[in-house]
Amino acid sequence: MTTLTTIWIALPFLVGFGIYLLPKLDRALALAVASTSIGYGCWQLLAPADLTLVLLNRFGVTLMVDSLSGFFILTNGLVTAAVMLYCWQKGKSAFFYTQAIILHGSVNSVFICADFISVYVALEVISIAAFLLITYPRSNRSIWVGLRYLFVSNTAMLFYLIGAVLVYQASKSFAFAGLGAAPTEAVAFIFLGLLTKGGIFVSGLWLPLTHSEAETPVSALLSGVVVNTGIFPLVRCALMVPELLPMLQAFSVATALLGVSYAILEKDTKRMLAASTISQLGFVLAAPAAAGFYALTHGLAKAALFLIAGSLPSRNFQTLQAQFISRKLGLAIAIPSLSISGFPLFAGFGAKALTLKDLAPPQMVVMTVASLGTAIAFSKFIFLPFKTQTIAVDIAKSASGFWGAIMVLLGALIIATGLHLETYQMGNIIKAILTVSLGWLVYRLFLKDLCLQLPKGIERLENLIGVMSLVLVSLFGMLLA
Repeated sequence: MTTLTTIWIALPFLVGFGIYLLPKLDRALALAVASTSIGYGCWQLLAPADLTLVLLNRFGVTLMVDSLSGFFILTNGLVTAAVMLYCWQKGKSAFFYTQAIILHGSVNSVFICADFISVYVALEVISIAAFLLITYPRSNRSIWVGLRYLFVSNTAMLFYLIGAVLVYQASKSFAFAGLGAAPTEAVAFIFLGLLTKGGIFVSGLWLPLTHSEAETPVSALLSGVVVNTGIFPLVRCALMVPELLPMLQAFSVATALLGVSYAILEKDTKRMLAASTISQLGFVLAAPAAAGFYALTHGLAKAALFLIAGSLPSRNFQTLQAQFISRKLGLAIAIPSLSISGFPLFAGFGAKALTLKDLAPPQMVVMTVASLGTAIAFSKFIFLPFKTQTIAVDIAKSASGFWGAIMVLLGALIIATGLHLETYQMGNIIKAILTVSLGWLVYRLFLKDLCLQLPKGIERLENLIGVMSLVLVSLFGMLLA
C-alpha cells in the first residue's frame, strides 16, 4: 500500500516533465495519469485501506489516505480525464498538458497531506500551474486575470505560512492536530489563507472573474477540483479539532447565500457557474462527514456544465433563450443542473440530504433557502428552449472530444447516485421536490426577465485585498468569542 501510494503520487510529476521528451504522446500520457487517479480513488472507496505515512517525525510531516481522500482524488481523476478528452483535438501544446498534469499531481498531494507545511508547498505549486494555464492564450486579458489570481493567492498564502509557523512554535509540529493547541492568531491566519484559496465568503470573490475568463477546459479544472484544495484542509482540521466546526459552519452558511445571490442575478453563463461554485463550496464545508461525496457530485456536475457552456452559441442567457439547442445537448445540460439543484434520482440529491442531516435546525433552514436559490439559478439552464431539429448551429456537434468528456462526467454522476440510497426517504424526497419546484416557479413567474445585477466593484483587486482584512478581523472575533 505504501509503495503503491508513493508511486501514484510521484507519477504525475514524472510524466508531466517527461511529456517534453515525448511530445507526440502528450495527450495519451496525460489521460493515463488521470486514469490512475480514478483507479486509486475507486480503490479507496470500494476497499478502504487507511494509510498514515510519517515522513519527518520530528516536524509532524505526515501523509494520510482514507475514504475522505478517496472522494476528492476520484473527483480530480474524473474531471482531469474529461478535460483531456475535451482537448484531444484542440491542438493544445505539450506545455498545456505538462501544466495540467503537474496541477493534477499537486491537487492530489493536498488530498493526502495531514500537515500544514506539505499543504503549503502543494498549494504554491497549484498556484503556479493554474496561473500558467489561465495565461495559456497569452492575451492581455488572460495575463491580467492570471496575475490577479496569483497576487491574491500569494497574499493569502503569506498569511497561511505565518500561521503554520505559529502552530509549529506552539506544538513543535506542523501536523493538523497541533491546531487544537495553537494560539488564536495561528488559527486565524491559516483559516484566512484556506478560506481565500477555497473561494469561501467575500474573500473568495476573486473566483467569478478568474473562472469565467479562463479558457473553457481550464474553467472546468478550476471549478471542478482546484477550489477543493482550499476546502479539504479545512474539512480535515474540523474532523480533527471539532471545536473549530461551528466557526466554519458560520462561514459555510454565509458563503452559500452570498454565492447563490450572485448566481440568481447573473446573465452570463460562465459567471453564473462560477458564482454557483462559491455557493456550493459552502455546502461542501458545512458538514465535514458528507464533504467528500458532496465535492464529488459538485465537481462532476460543474465541470460538465462549464464544458457545455463553452460549446453554446453565446454566453448570454437572454441570447440563448431566443434560439434553440438540440435535445441531446439539452439533456446533457439538464442532468448536471438537476443534480446540483438536488432533484431526486440524481447524485446531488443524496449529497444535499446527507449535508442537511448533519446541520443544526437554524443552519438547516438557511441552507434550505440556499438550495431554493440554487434551483432558481439553474432554471436558467434547465428551461433553455430546445427541439430535435435546430435552426441555430449546434457547436457541440462538431467539437471533437466534447461528447466523450461529457459521457465520462455524466456517466460517473449517474453511477454516484447509487452510493447513498439510504437518503431516499419519503420526507427527503418530498422536501427536495417542493424546493426545486418552488425554485422553478419563482424563476418562471418573477425572475426570468429580471435585469438587476449585484455590484461588481468588490471584485476589483484592491477591494479583494481589503475584504481579506475584514475576514481576518471576523476570524479573530469569532475565535476570541
